[in-house]
Amino acid sequence: MLKKVAILGGGVAGLSAAHELIVRGYHVSVYEFKGIPGGKARSMPYVGSGKGGRRDLPGEHGFRLFPRFYRHVIDTLKRIPYENKTVYDNLMEVTRLDIATHTAPLQPLPAKIVVNKDNIVLAKELINHKLGLTKEDLEQYGRKLWQVMTSCEERIREEYETIDWWDFIEAEKQSPAFQSIFAGFTKTLVACQSKVASTQTVGPVAAQMTLNLSLPGKSFVRLLNGPTNDKWIYPWLTYLQERGVDYHLNAKVERIHCVDGVITSAEVTENGETSHIEADYYIAAFPVEVMGPLITESMLEADPSLQGVQRLVDSVAWMNGIQYYLREDVPVTHGHVIYLDAPWSLTSVSQKQFWPDVNLSEYGDGSVKGVLSIDISDWDAPGILYGKSATHCTPEEIKEEVWAQLKQSLNVNGAIILRDETLHSWFLDSDIQYDEGAQACTNEALLFINRVGTWEDRPEAYTRIPNLFLASDYVRTNTNLATMEGANEAARRAVNALLKQDESKETPCEIWDMYKFEMGNIDVLKAFRQQDKKRYDRGLPWNGKILNTKD
Repeated sequence: MLKKVAILGGGVAGLSAAHELIVRGYHVSVYEFKGIPGGKARSMPYVGSGKGGRRDLPGEHGFRLFPRFYRHVIDTLKRIPYENKTVYDNLMEVTRLDIATHTAPLQPLPAKIVVNKDNIVLAKELINHKLGLTKEDLEQYGRKLWQVMTSCEERIREEYETIDWWDFIEAEKQSPAFQSIFAGFTKTLVACQSKVASTQTVGPVAAQMTLNLSLPGKSFVRLLNGPTNDKWIYPWLTYLQERGVDYHLNAKVERIHCVDGVITSAEVTENGETSHIEADYYIAAFPVEVMGPLITESMLEADPSLQGVQRLVDSVAWMNGIQYYLREDVPVTHGHVIYLDAPWSLTSVSQKQFWPDVNLSEYGDGSVKGVLSIDISDWDAPGILYGKSATHCTPEEIKEEVWAQLKQSLNVNGAIILRDETLHSWFLDSDIQYDEGAQACTNEALLFINRVGTWEDRPEAYTRIPNLFLASDYVRTNTNLATMEGANEAARRAVNALLKQDESKETPCEIWDMYKFEMGNIDVLKAFRQQDKKRYDRGLPWNGKILNTKD
């Protein structure tokens, strides 16, 4: 008889766990709170925008990006059929990662290194202070990346976990440009300030992305070639359902019942009716702010370490999207733009150029030609129009404020990239909610933040409750970043723990080491890390050398 697994939460983690379990012969049911599958990765239509039988305009949580160092989620994409290929074939490389400021024209940076005259000129312009960086700035950042790359895992995990990124790179001693670019990028990357983010998290990611940027012939990041649900989530769900996964939408988990140290049922309200879901095993694939309040006293008695999850509930930030639909396509650059001076820490992508097979005339009223997709990463800073934070703005004010910040950074030195008359309509992430009479909006899709010192509170994918497993980006993973890659790896770890508990003979899910800085298949810095491990074990500081030296 097939063992039954109830997966609570149907985002990337829940879908990933369902995928790994269904192919290993388990009976799988998934319960998703939203009315659209995919969790924070889902597309969300601009409801009501479709006219004359057309589809609603496509909306996103922001935009989906797949950095080159992702391994786990990429492996999953390669195993999801799409037409005659796989979902992996729906990824497109970007060629630019550009910087927008208030004082200079858009500064293009190559996201894909091709040795030619244009890219040599770009490199020289960067070094020659186009962004205000000095030679000393670049050398300092290089030294700090080298320190991360040649530090042993134990030093990174135990020592760098206690140091924020700002202090680690000694930003206080560097130029304003250094602070803005090398310390400020954490807001765009993980929606938190460099004085909050753990170096254990930021350091390896920064080093890996820098190396990916310098790898000839390959882009450091890829994007889907259409709306996320069309190109990924719906094909994935179809594949899983055809294999036997029972996926429920509009299913809210109210409670998890634990008796005598074992989960006995999950109480779920679906379409207005509440029932008790019973299974052999349960995988909680909720985000941390949802899981924390569901932990009961009886669960804590069985596993006191779950108190750490409750403490992590406040380690969250906001990173949500807004889409601008344009009467004319405005391909600002072939990739992402980071708005370095924008107070709300904006990042944008001109989507249509990456959606070659998407006919926008089939959406909305048929007149939209382009989609500018924005991530807002700082919801607390005052804006330039109303002097208010995004959390205290109305949807209309957020639309006006973000548009103004974009224009301030793009329409520089006589250049006119964005024009008001080009704006057709807009759509704010539906996870941003407005309750009548409330002083500020709320957010139904928060982003977990790896704050300094929180590693100890983060759980493994298994618990001391023998039939409960955790699959979410707050779980301890090699990825160590709140991303769909981290969620996918956490799901694999939960499934592996379940297989072990069930004494299954099925092959465990593959788990990759991250950030090993390989050249080909050779770990070129292994000897440096081994030497640093010897120093760390002796209580000595990092020195970045490969040979034993007198201390």
